[in-house]
Amino acid sequence: MTHTRRGDTDESDTSDSDERPLLRENHHTQLQFQDIPLPDVTHTTTTHLPLTEMSASSLHHSVVSENSPLLSHGPLTGGAAGEESLSTSKMDHQIPSRRLHENVFPEDPEFSQMIHEAELAIENGINPERVVQGSSGSYFVKNHEGVILGIFKPKNEEPYGKMNPKFLKLVQRCCCPWCFGRGCLVPNQGYLSEAGASLIDEKMKLGIVPKTRVIYLASPAFNYTRGERAKSRAKRDLAEHFPKMGKSFKRLGLPLKVGSFQVFVNGYKDADYWLRRFETESILSETATKEFQMLFERMVILDYIIRNTDRGNDNWLVMYENSDIEKLSGKKPEVDLLQNSPDSPESEKQAGDWNIVQKPVIKLAAIDNGLAFPFKHPDEWRAYPYYWAWLPQARVPFSQETIDLVLPLLSDMMFVEDLAEGLEEIFRGDKGFDRQMFSKQMSVMRGQILNLVQALKDRKSPVQLVQMPPVTIERKRHVDDLNRTNSDTGSYFQQRVQDRMPFFKWC
Repeated sequence: MTHTRRGDTDESDTSDSDERPLLRENHHTQLQFQDIPLPDVTHTTTTHLPLTEMSASSLHHSVVSENSPLLSHGPLTGGAAGEESLSTSKMDHQIPSRRLHENVFPEDPEFSQMIHEAELAIENGINPERVVQGSSGSYFVKNHEGVILGIFKPKNEEPYGKMNPKFLKLVQRCCCPWCFGRGCLVPNQGYLSEAGASLIDEKMKLGIVPKTRVIYLASPAFNYTRGERAKSRAKRDLAEHFPKMGKSFKRLGLPLKVGSFQVFVNGYKDADYWLRRFETESILSETATKEFQMLFERMVILDYIIRNTDRGNDNWLVMYENSDIEKLSGKKPEVDLLQNSPDSPESEKQAGDWNIVQKPVIKLAAIDNGLAFPFKHPDEWRAYPYYWAWLPQARVPFSQETIDLVLPLLSDMMFVEDLAEGLEEIFRGDKGFDRQMFSKQMSVMRGQILNLVQALKDRKSPVQLVQMPPVTIERKRHVDDLNRTNSDTGSYFQQRVQDRMPFFKWC
């Protein structure tokens, strides 16, 4: 039910583009977009946008804190190149006690408790179970009763991580390096992308991404090197025979692994399963069809903002439960008023049966968001299209409910910059965080938001949205521009419209 894929690539040059000032900061908080005629093709020329004054104080990026809890961990040891098959010996079950600064989320005590239960289960020998599907090392994490709590995806076991346990990715990396990875993504950031997608889902109140956070876990079920396992056993033996020496060790168990933890959703199936049934059996009622369309539009908005490069029908899930009345007769029971008066026991019995019937339940879960937040639009071999654009739901214009939910938020530049700051707080927890590269990622996201706002104003459909020209909006400060006068202060934005397209547009 879960599908785990990650893409890591080498950096490449940014796309060819035109450049001009786009926005200016002042004391307003609303981002006013001028209606821009945008063609339904990807090849386009640059369009001029007006300068909009914004609040300078509202757009300052948050400062990186050197005392961040996510930075307090020591580096994860890489070990030798050789790998060892999983060991379930008693020596491998030595798991260290929790530290107070690890896996504690004061703003979300329920999630903190869930992770604590998972840690206690590992300490008692109930280890995570590796997921067979997918191209990375991902694990079902359980509680003490063996119930699945969530999916943990360690950073160094991502598709192109050095500890990826899946053999096919190793073969691809060694034998086909020219088709290895995705040239628009930052390497080994899949776990950050998962957490970032969850953040955007929460802030925009989309309600389609299972809660996802960056956590630290250690378990003998994870893929470690022989050296790491031997070192852990040696420390345990020393601590057992020489307690004073053992107290000097920072930790006795296996090294903690950083990764994303996504809450497990029950009762869902791959979207492809339900899409085929909806098309062939016509089981959706009018109300359920409208609800599914709204959920689909929310997934479109999420994928477009984060520029998801891997949204196939096998990595988003749908849950559908039909109503009891539809299972029995498909329509409301009628009361025969000629034989029974409205107050008769028979009439009350039939009315009571109808009142307890529940409406159909349909939900959507957008999982596997690890191949998102590119630092440039795809412009090499593959376009990495949104595969939902071929579905019939993508040809329906955005509903008014979706527009009312999303447009007021994305039209507010303070909200957009708050999204960027929240993402920076997540991404800077990685020890390889590059502020310049992150700025490029946010430039792509701002360009996606600009297109999305225009499409919502014009009541376009999702398929028309993806046909709009790729745009990036780079934030700059006047102090960095030699052509600005000393009277200019604050920040401004430059728009770049991509004119270099990938060779293959269909894959």
